[in-house]
Amino acid sequence: MWVHESERIYGDRLSSPENLVTYRAIVADLVKKSFAKYNLSKYFQGQNPEPLVFAQFVEGLEEKKYDQFQSIEQLSQRLSDALREYNDTNAVMDLVLFEDAMKHVCRITRIISADAGHALLVGVGGSGKQSLSRLSAFICMQTTTTIMISSTYGLNDLKTDLQVMYNKSGLKDEGIMFLLTEGQITNEKFLVFINDLLSSGEIADLFANEDKDGIVNGIRPAVKSAGILDSRDNCWNYYISRVRKNLHMCLCFSPVGDNFRNKARKFPAVVNSTVIDWFQPWPEDALLSVASKFLADVEMQSQEVRDSIVRFMPFSFKTVNEFSALILEQERRYVYTTPKSFLELIKLFKTLLTKKKDELQ
Repeated sequence: MWVHESERIYGDRLSSPENLVTYRAIVADLVKKSFAKYNLSKYFQGQNPEPLVFAQFVEGLEEKKYDQFQSIEQLSQRLSDALREYNDTNAVMDLVLFEDAMKHVCRITRIISADAGHALLVGVGGSGKQSLSRLSAFICMQTTTTIMISSTYGLNDLKTDLQVMYNKSGLKDEGIMFLLTEGQITNEKFLVFINDLLSSGEIADLFANEDKDGIVNGIRPAVKSAGILDSRDNCWNYYISRVRKNLHMCLCFSPVGDNFRNKARKFPAVVNSTVIDWFQPWPEDALLSVASKFLADVEMQSQEVRDSIVRFMPFSFKTVNEFSALILEQERRYVYTTPKSFLELIKLFKTLLTKKKDELQ
């Protein structure tokens, strides 16, 4: 558990694979010295290390017990059940739960199940930040809320949306996850509110005085039953503490360009009051499982042909990445390949295949 928690606190903040390798080497060394009588080297071996995953839904989605998953199959089974339940009651998410994605779900649930726990998910577009956040909120029995951006959406609309979230989490004691993506921050002033929400839970000037009186009267019975003196200040503080317990944010940012850096510098709570989960590029086995799932319904003349096409998809992606590095070296120009472009590649293949078949027939 100590190894796992250290990796969540330190490892998840590291943005480059080289730093992660160094970090793991340091921990492996420490573990050898400090926990010599336990065999923990299986989690640190170079080839196929055993996954080390703790989560609060080991016993079941209803049971809140933080413990270790004994195998990746057990974790996969539990999350597939959760995804099936989610799809029964919400808009269907066509997710492929490969190992990396499942680990991210465990990380996000760990963050948003803590009081005042806010997640900062950093990764290129299409790496699954929003879908995995929605699934994590469902597992933590929280309602996912997001804002609908339009050409007229302004500060007052955000204020109204935040008031609704505050009243649900503070007065009604409901768990809420507020999902905010980089594209929804159309006005930088939005982050003034978000900064307050993350740092203290109390947003200046969010409520007018008469609204505050209504909230104080609404929360008074709960304050009394908690055995606290029901003065105005106590009632208000109790309301804010409930909001901090129930309202969690998932901020989704992309590391591409200067946008993320600038926002983090101007609004420090974006980094200081959140727990970072850095989405590394999808590994090859993940790309393979995604390709085989999305090509499963395509008609092919033999299983052999299907296998070669499925294997070609990650190979082509890897090749493009190698050449991207070369272009950066020679031309000083970035070429980004994202999981989204991988899904587009599969979609393009399916469209072209159907088109050519029709032409031939």
